[in-house]
Amino acid sequence: MRKRLLIMLAVMGIFIASIGTMKFLQIQAAIAQGASWQPPPEAVTTVVARQEQWAGSLSAIGSVTAVHGVMVSADLPGMVVSIEFDSGRHVRAGDVLVRLDTSQERAQLAAAEAQRELAKLNLERGERLKDQQVLAEADYDRLDAEYKQAEARAGEIKATIDRKNIRAPFDGVLGIRQINLGQYLTAGDAVVPLQSMDPVYVNFSLPQQDVGSLRIGAEVRVSADSIPLGRSKAKVTAINSVVDEATRNVEVQATLPNPGGQLRPGMFVNVQLLLGTSRPVIALPASAINYAPYGNSVYIVGTMKSPKGVPYRGVRQQFVKVGEERGDQVAVVEGLKAGEEVVTSGVFKLRNGAAVVVNNKVQPGNNPAPKPENN
Repeated sequence: MRKRLLIMLAVMGIFIASIGTMKFLQIQAAIAQGASWQPPPEAVTTVVARQEQWAGSLSAIGSVTAVHGVMVSADLPGMVVSIEFDSGRHVRAGDVLVRLDTSQERAQLAAAEAQRELAKLNLERGERLKDQQVLAEADYDRLDAEYKQAEARAGEIKATIDRKNIRAPFDGVLGIRQINLGQYLTAGDAVVPLQSMDPVYVNFSLPQQDVGSLRIGAEVRVSADSIPLGRSKAKVTAINSVVDEATRNVEVQATLPNPGGQLRPGMFVNVQLLLGTSRPVIALPASAINYAPYGNSVYIVGTMKSPKGVPYRGVRQQFVKVGEERGDQVAVVEGLKAGEEVVTSGVFKLRNGAAVVVNNKVQPGNNPAPKPENN
């Protein structure tokens, strides 16, 4: 019985050992096969890097403000008896916008004018009596002063009546009215916003390190999304004398003609300040840049060798320094040489040394000034 048990154990041991050996050989074969496996090449598009001369410029986001812009308000208290304007209408300087009730002032003016006429008559009588040496010099001076006071009082009431006619202080476009007929206004109550539309200011900020490049009269190109401005040209007219301590930016103001009134105060616009200089750059499609927190890079296509020494078309990652953007293009200022073949699409699926196959039938946008329908 014991002998049969030993034989069974021996058979089982041999069986387990043979199974383990077979699995071990299978795993070794799979590891060897995996080590020799090469992933298929990735399909990419490429472009040959070319050096270009880009005019020196600085880009920023600007805000449109009116050269003259106010909230027209009441100067004196009174009730609105007439509204002489329509919201959104263009007005000229001096146009009457609102008339306030002046019935009380007109009654006061009638009394003041009557008093002035009486003072004038007394003065004329006094002048005749003075010539006849009947009236003393002091009495004549008193009559003259009374006439001047009466005339000044009438003039004061006339000025009050005129101030109750609220007028446009300059040429511009009205906004939406803030008052209603019959409403009582106190001094300072808002009536309607008024903005001059041509020209307009474009205010934008630039970092303090660019202050040395700024100059009065420099050309500024302005564009706006969804508004067909073309590339409207403005001129730098003012540079702030202080740098913002919070942002370390300096505010710049440009003046832009706006004859059609397409730009309105408060709008955001894209600003490109031309510096009058140029520098060599390599312009690539924006899709060629692999942006990452540790640095921006591109993939350069070249001939490489596998671990077994077999040549193939592959890519190497090259870190670069990028500059400004223009349309579909990004300027590379360091890290890339002219003549190198750069991957322009498909960079997100690449790694250093990956095999690629180039297919340039469909290329990404590479236009420095694309039209909206082509962008």
